[in-house]
Order: sequence, then structure tokens, then C-alpha cells
Amino acid sequence: MADIDVKIAQWKLVEVGRVLLIRSGPYTGKLAAIVEIIDHKRVLVDGPSTEENKIVPRHALPLAHATLTHFVIPKLPRAAGTGPVKKLWEKNEIDGKWAKSTIAQKTERAERRKNLTDFERFKVLRLRKQARYEVQKSHAKVRAAAPKS
Repeated sequence: MADIDVKIAQWKLVEVGRVLLIRSGPYTGKLAAIVEIIDHKRVLVDGPSTEENKIVPRHALPLAHATLTHFVIPKLPRAAGTGPVKKLWEKNEIDGKWAKSTIAQKTERAERRKNLTDFERFKVLRLRKQARYEVQKSHAKVRAAAPKS
């Protein structure tokens, strides 16, 4: 038999210390860490964010209402209280890492786009037309310079 090295996609595992994004419920869009696994469908989460408006109190959360992120708080003990979770959260700079992630940036961009006024939407439309025109001009130059076959 051939030696086959199978590796599991580590970031998809439900584990204590895994940071997740809450997708539904009163804490939609906020981050929390898994503190304890209740059963195969529910986990106990705690979100001691450094920002006041992003704090998630400790509660049971169905996994169907969450998206796992690739961030993990290493060496988080099972059923750790809010104090130790908060210390490890700040030590690992979870909020800073999340702000730099592409998911957070796309969400923030979509939220900003959603809250535009009518005039701001019009300005975006004009800027997109302008950019498209410049791209078409440069493509036309490249096509004109290309040798004819």
C-alpha cells in the first residue's frame, strides 16, 4: 500500500477556543468564542470584545446560527469564565485580526453601500462609468497596437 498523508482542514473543526461569527438572533454580526461544546448541535459561547457595542454575553448557541472562522484562541480551558476568555481574547488580538480579514472588510463595505444616500449612490454610479470608460480606452489602445493576423 502507498503511504498517503491525509490532512483535515483544521479551521473547520468545532473546538473550544474557536472564534465564530453569529449569523442570526439578537447578536447577528458579532464575534464569540466557543467555551464549551454542549452537544453536536449546540455550543456555549462568550464574546468579550474590546468594543462595547460588540460584546456577546455567555449563552448557548445552535451551530446552525453561526459561521466558524479560522481564528482560534489557543490553550483556552474548557468552560473558562468570562475573565480568562477576555484576557486571552485581548492577548490574541482577535478584534484586530477580524478587522483585517476579508469577510469583515466585505461586510463593512456592503454595510456602507447599503447606507448611502440617493446623491451618494448617484456619485458612485458616475465614478463607475468613468472607470469603465478609462478601461475601455486602454483596451482599445492595446487592440490597435496588436499586430493584425
